[in-house]
Amino acid sequence: MYGEGVNETATQMTEAADDAPACPPHGGPGGAEPDMAAALLRLSTAVQAIYTRVSEKYELTAVQARLLCILLDGPRCMADLAGRLGVEKAALTGLMNRAERRGLARRGPVPGDRRAVQVTLTATGREAALAFHDEVTAELARLTAHLAPADREAFRATIAGILHRCGIPHARAHQATDR
Repeated sequence: MYGEGVNETATQMTEAADDAPACPPHGGPGGAEPDMAAALLRLSTAVQAIYTRVSEKYELTAVQARLLCILLDGPRCMADLAGRLGVEKAALTGLMNRAERRGLARRGPVPGDRRAVQVTLTATGREAALAFHDEVTAELARLTAHLAPADREAFRATIAGILHRCGIPHARAHQATDR
Protein backbone atom coordinates (compact mmCIF):
# COMPACT_ATOMS: atom_id res chain seq x y z
CA MET A 1 0.00 0.00 0.00
CA TYR A 2 2.81 2.41 0.83
CA GLY A 3 5.98 3.02 -1.15
CA GLU A 4 9.02 0.99 -0.24
CA GLY A 5 11.62 3.37 -1.72
CA VAL A 6 13.45 5.78 0.53
CA ASN A 7 14.33 9.14 -0.96
CA GLU A 8 18.08 9.67 -1.21
CA THR A 9 17.62 13.24 0.02
CA ALA A 10 16.64 12.00 3.48
CA THR A 11 19.67 9.72 3.57
CA GLN A 12 21.88 12.63 2.60
CA MET A 13 20.28 14.70 5.37
CA THR A 14 21.22 12.03 7.90
CA GLU A 15 24.79 12.03 6.61
CA ALA A 16 24.82 15.83 6.70
CA ALA A 17 23.93 15.91 10.40
CA ASP A 18 27.64 15.92 11.16
CA ASP A 19 27.97 19.04 9.02
CA ALA A 20 24.98 20.91 10.49
CA PRO A 21 25.72 24.58 11.07
CA ALA A 22 27.16 25.34 14.48
CA CYS A 23 26.11 28.24 16.62
CA PRO A 24 28.25 31.36 16.54
CA PRO A 25 31.39 30.98 18.68
CA HIS A 26 30.12 33.50 21.22
CA GLY A 27 27.05 31.40 21.97
CA GLY A 28 23.45 32.34 21.70
CA PRO A 29 21.23 34.67 23.67
CA GLY A 30 21.98 34.61 27.36
CA GLY A 31 25.45 33.15 26.77
CA ALA A 32 24.32 29.65 25.73
CA GLU A 33 27.22 27.25 25.41
CA PRO A 34 28.19 27.04 21.72
CA ASP A 35 29.08 23.34 21.96
CA MET A 36 25.73 22.47 23.56
CA ALA A 37 23.79 24.57 21.06
CA ALA A 38 25.70 23.02 18.15
CA ALA A 39 25.04 19.53 19.54
CA LEU A 40 21.31 20.27 19.82
CA LEU A 41 21.26 21.55 16.24
CA ARG A 42 23.03 18.42 15.01
CA LEU A 43 20.66 16.18 16.98
CA SER A 44 17.67 18.08 15.59
CA THR A 45 18.99 17.59 12.06
CA ALA A 46 19.45 13.86 12.64
CA VAL A 47 15.95 13.46 14.12
CA GLN A 48 14.37 15.44 11.28
CA ALA A 49 16.20 13.28 8.74
CA ILE A 50 14.76 10.14 10.33
CA TYR A 51 11.29 11.69 10.41
CA THR A 52 11.56 12.71 6.75
CA ARG A 53 12.96 9.37 5.61
CA VAL A 54 10.22 7.38 7.34
CA SER A 55 7.45 9.72 6.15
CA GLU A 56 8.68 9.33 2.57
CA LYS A 57 8.65 5.55 2.97
CA TYR A 58 4.90 5.84 3.65
CA GLU A 59 4.49 8.31 0.77
CA LEU A 60 3.76 11.14 3.20
CA THR A 61 5.29 14.55 3.52
CA ALA A 62 6.66 15.34 6.97
CA VAL A 63 3.72 17.69 7.64
CA GLN A 64 1.20 15.03 6.52
CA ALA A 65 2.81 12.54 8.91
CA ARG A 66 2.65 15.12 11.69
CA LEU A 67 -1.03 15.79 10.94
CA LEU A 68 -1.86 12.09 11.12
CA CYS A 69 0.04 11.66 14.39
CA ILE A 70 -1.78 14.64 15.94
CA LEU A 71 -5.09 13.10 14.90
CA LEU A 72 -4.23 9.82 16.66
CA ASP A 73 -5.34 11.57 19.86
CA GLY A 74 -8.79 12.16 18.36
CA PRO A 75 -10.65 14.68 16.21
CA ARG A 76 -9.34 18.25 16.09
CA CYS A 77 -10.85 21.48 14.88
CA MET A 78 -9.22 23.03 11.82
CA ALA A 79 -8.14 26.10 13.81
CA ASP A 80 -6.47 23.91 16.43
CA LEU A 81 -4.67 21.91 13.73
CA ALA A 82 -3.44 25.07 12.01
CA GLY A 83 -1.97 26.25 15.32
CA ARG A 84 -0.39 22.90 16.18
CA LEU A 85 1.14 22.55 12.72
CA GLY A 86 2.21 26.20 12.56
CA VAL A 87 0.51 26.79 9.20
CA GLU A 88 -2.03 29.28 7.91
CA LYS A 89 -5.62 28.10 7.46
CA ALA A 90 -5.26 28.21 3.66
CA ALA A 91 -2.22 25.90 3.80
CA LEU A 92 -4.12 23.54 6.11
CA THR A 93 -7.02 23.49 3.66
CA GLY A 94 -4.64 22.36 0.90
CA LEU A 95 -3.10 19.78 3.22
CA MET A 96 -6.55 18.46 4.11
CA ASN A 97 -7.62 18.37 0.46
CA ARG A 98 -4.67 16.08 -0.30
CA ALA A 99 -5.26 13.95 2.83
CA GLU A 100 -8.93 13.50 1.92
CA ARG A 101 -8.09 12.57 -1.70
CA ARG A 102 -5.81 9.84 -0.34
CA GLY A 103 -8.47 8.65 2.11
CA LEU A 104 -6.34 9.42 5.18
CA ALA A 105 -8.58 11.94 6.97
CA ARG A 106 -11.96 13.58 6.60
CA ARG A 107 -13.54 16.85 7.59
CA GLY A 108 -16.91 17.04 9.25
CA PRO A 109 -19.09 19.26 11.41
CA VAL A 110 -18.42 19.86 15.07
CA PRO A 111 -21.44 18.80 17.10
CA GLY A 112 -23.11 21.90 18.51
CA ASP A 113 -21.18 24.41 16.34
CA ARG A 114 -22.45 24.75 12.78
CA ARG A 115 -19.54 26.95 11.69
CA ALA A 116 -16.68 24.83 13.01
CA VAL A 117 -15.09 21.96 11.11
CA GLN A 118 -13.26 19.06 12.72
CA VAL A 119 -10.87 16.57 11.21
CA THR A 120 -10.79 12.85 11.98
CA LEU A 121 -8.66 10.00 10.76
CA THR A 122 -10.11 7.37 8.47
CA ALA A 123 -9.26 3.71 9.10
CA THR A 124 -6.59 3.99 6.40
CA GLY A 125 -5.22 7.16 7.98
CA ARG A 126 -5.10 5.57 11.42
CA GLU A 127 -3.26 2.55 10.01
CA ALA A 128 -0.73 4.82 8.26
CA ALA A 129 -0.30 7.02 11.34
CA LEU A 130 0.32 4.07 13.66
CA ALA A 131 2.74 2.40 11.24
CA PHE A 132 4.64 5.67 10.77
CA HIS A 133 4.66 6.35 14.53
CA ASP A 134 5.89 2.83 15.34
CA GLU A 135 8.71 2.99 12.79
CA VAL A 136 9.89 6.47 13.82
CA THR A 137 9.76 5.43 17.47
CA ALA A 138 11.85 2.33 16.75
CA GLU A 139 14.44 4.30 14.78
CA LEU A 140 14.70 6.95 17.49
CA ALA A 141 14.97 4.28 20.19
CA ARG A 142 18.00 2.90 18.36
CA LEU A 143 19.74 6.26 18.85
CA THR A 144 19.78 5.74 22.62
CA ALA A 145 19.87 1.94 22.78
CA HIS A 146 23.54 1.97 23.72
CA LEU A 147 22.91 4.05 26.86
CA ALA A 148 22.79 2.43 30.27
CA PRO A 149 19.28 2.54 31.81
CA ALA A 150 20.25 5.32 34.26
CA ASP A 151 21.78 7.40 31.46
CA ARG A 152 18.71 6.84 29.27
CA GLU A 153 16.45 8.04 32.11
CA ALA A 154 18.66 11.08 32.72
CA PHE A 155 18.54 11.90 29.00
CA ARG A 156 14.74 11.48 28.95
CA ALA A 157 14.37 13.76 31.99
CA THR A 158 16.68 16.37 30.45
CA ILE A 159 14.68 16.38 27.21
CA ALA A 160 11.41 16.61 29.18
CA GLY A 161 12.78 19.61 31.06
CA ILE A 162 13.87 21.35 27.85
CA LEU A 163 10.49 20.73 26.23
CA HIS A 164 8.67 21.96 29.33
CA ARG A 165 10.67 25.21 29.26
CA CYS A 166 9.75 25.56 25.58
CA GLY A 167 6.07 25.22 26.49
CA ILE A 168 5.69 21.90 24.67
CA PRO A 169 3.32 19.63 26.58
CA HIS A 170 4.05 16.00 27.31
CA ALA A 171 2.68 13.88 24.46
CA ARG A 172 0.72 10.69 24.99
CA ALA A 173 2.46 7.59 23.68
CA HIS A 174 0.54 5.71 21.00
CA GLN A 175 0.79 2.14 22.22
CA ALA A 176 -0.31 -1.01 20.48
CA THR A 177 -3.39 -0.87 22.75
CA ASP A 178 -4.55 2.16 20.72
CA ARG A 179 -5.14 -0.08 17.74
